[in-house]
Amino acid sequence: MGITRLKPLYDSNGNIKGYVNKYTGEEYGFPVLVGRKKRPYGNGWLMNSQEALEILAKDKEITGETYRVLFFVCARLDFENWVQISVTEMAQELELKQPNVSRAMKVLEQKGIILRGPKVGRSYAFMLNPEFGWKGDVANLNEYRKKREDEENQRKNRERYEKNLELVGLSKKDQLIMAIKEGKVDIEKLYDLVSKGEKTDDDQE
Repeated sequence: MGITRLKPLYDSNGNIKGYVNKYTGEEYGFPVLVGRKKRPYGNGWLMNSQEALEILAKDKEITGETYRVLFFVCARLDFENWVQISVTEMAQELELKQPNVSRAMKVLEQKGIILRGPKVGRSYAFMLNPEFGWKGDVANLNEYRKKREDEENQRKNRERYEKNLELVGLSKKDQLIMAIKEGKVDIEKLYDLVSKGEKTDDDQE
């Protein structure tokens, strides 16, 4: 198709918006060139929760070496927050003693910041708790949270069911004692009921 077949096409404001074939009436727009998006951090990055960062900053039990281990784990995260790295390797990379690294990992696990996964070879896989940060698609993070929420609801329902089974085998007296221990009984109302019951017994006598 010769270039002479085309003529400029203008919008209502007089701005050129493309070209039109003089013979067929077919309109052509301008090509839009979309370049590749550049990653803000060339060697990888992860999202962080500002609320979680504040929690970490205020936790006095998390000290310098523990922070160093946490930052190193975050730096080595793969997608979906998983990382497989040994205590020996971390100690060598950070120039720390192995017992100190083990102690730091224990603190992070106890606080639920790092989650221990399956053992692969001689070392365990670890996962950064997604509530503290996430490496991967946001859709996968939402899916993970939904799964965790469902598992938590199932756990609560199972505990409630087991508790009900336990109560079935108890006498009313034992059920009342258990309810009092768990703070599920208003002691003042219970005292009033007991007092009324004692008065009724006295009247009958």
